[in-house]
Amino acid sequence: MNCELLQNLLVKTVISACLLAAIPASTSAQTSAVPDRTRLLNELQVLLLPSPGSQDVVVKLRVNSGAAFDLAGKAGTMALLGDLLFPDPNTREYFTDEMQGRLAVSTDYDSITITMQGRTREFERIIEILRNAVVTTPLTPDNVQKAREGRTKIVKDTAILPATVADRAIAARLFGDFPYGRPYGGTVESLERIDRADVMLARDRFLNPNNSTLVIVGDLQPSRARRVLRQLMGTWRKSEAIVPATFKQPALPDPRPLLVHAPSDQSVEVRLAVRGVSRSDPDSAAASLLASVARQRWEKMMPDLARSPIFVRHDAFVLPGMFLMGATVENLLAGKALSAAREVLRSLASSPATPAELDYARNEVISALSKLRSKPDGVAEAWLDIEGYKLPAIEEQARAMSAISSEDLRRMAGRLVDERGVASVVVGNSELVKTQLEQIGKVEVMGEMQPKANASPESKSTPNAAKPPIKSSSKPD
Repeated sequence: MNCELLQNLLVKTVISACLLAAIPASTSAQTSAVPDRTRLLNELQVLLLPSPGSQDVVVKLRVNSGAAFDLAGKAGTMALLGDLLFPDPNTREYFTDEMQGRLAVSTDYDSITITMQGRTREFERIIEILRNAVVTTPLTPDNVQKAREGRTKIVKDTAILPATVADRAIAARLFGDFPYGRPYGGTVESLERIDRADVMLARDRFLNPNNSTLVIVGDLQPSRARRVLRQLMGTWRKSEAIVPATFKQPALPDPRPLLVHAPSDQSVEVRLAVRGVSRSDPDSAAASLLASVARQRWEKMMPDLARSPIFVRHDAFVLPGMFLMGATVENLLAGKALSAAREVLRSLASSPATPAELDYARNEVISALSKLRSKPDGVAEAWLDIEGYKLPAIEEQARAMSAISSEDLRRMAGRLVDERGVASVVVGNSELVKTQLEQIGKVEVMGEMQPKANASPESKSTPNAAKPPIKSSSKPD
């Protein structure tokens, strides 16, 4: 064995050890232990994880269907359903004031996740509240109306932010009519179309025990937990069938940069994206490291970005997601930033990551993971991901991360980079920015009448969960 190979093996061994050591001792038992698994008669999958000595218990229920299943034209239906699980503000106040914990519901494209944290001695009460939410969901006309008004207000308040406009525009540009192209929280227009019957249909189709996973982290006797769960959650009726996440893949995006006018004289939002891979894809971890390498190169190629908010991330879902580059820059730097982003994207496939780039990326991802899993809530989230996306155990993920090489990143970049599949968006003062972008090539200005670029021969689809789906590939087009 030569010295270089020995050195590489030593580095990988050290990194793997650091990955595991980075997880705080208070949660190491939770991350390394094999969960106590229980499946109720209604097929609700339950994972019990120990947290010796803890006075609190964390209960996380994930419904494994999210906003991807919103009917066409009614984006925000699943988010509304999430809002309606606990419509009474007194319930949230009870968790905050009486139990010094919290109650939260989040919805994304893949799922609705309920997080409940409170005193261990109140475990029975916590499960009772959860049971009432999912078994007897209070979908009264008044509750539906209030929830829709509340979500509409949130959408209106955030829709004017340039960063939000840019994020929504790039998703629509890349995915078109595909579910990931619409905001999972809905728009003002789509929320107005949703009525009580739509929310009730979503509840009946997706809010079911055999479509859910429950993770509990706390200092609980398994016998106590099982008894309470059988008594309270056992009455939750399972569905006859689970609706699969299968949709026709989108057509290739328009290659022209899309310029969205915003009344700003100082800065612009720049976004560039390509299709990513699914969360369960073996290369998903490599895509996360590749995002870090891309950001390093973008900053190096354009030092002005060091003074600007900048990010590169890989958003992975059940189906192939998005590799996204974004920055807030001065007006005069918009064209330069977009051109540099395109060059960085090309370089990922042609120039392998250097040892320094790879080490920095790996350390960055390790740090983020260790921070996430430093608390019981993060541990529960990690196990929900393992169950929902069929991922390896946490220790196996750590070992796989340490084994990723520069060649793996180059191969991953080869899967992502396709000049025909690049979407780009700039949000800012069109009068100041348009000339810059035209130096790169043809530009589309939102709202202007102009001939379309050559369209893809693929026909566009209108994904609709109520229609017979067509299975999609787990790889990008």
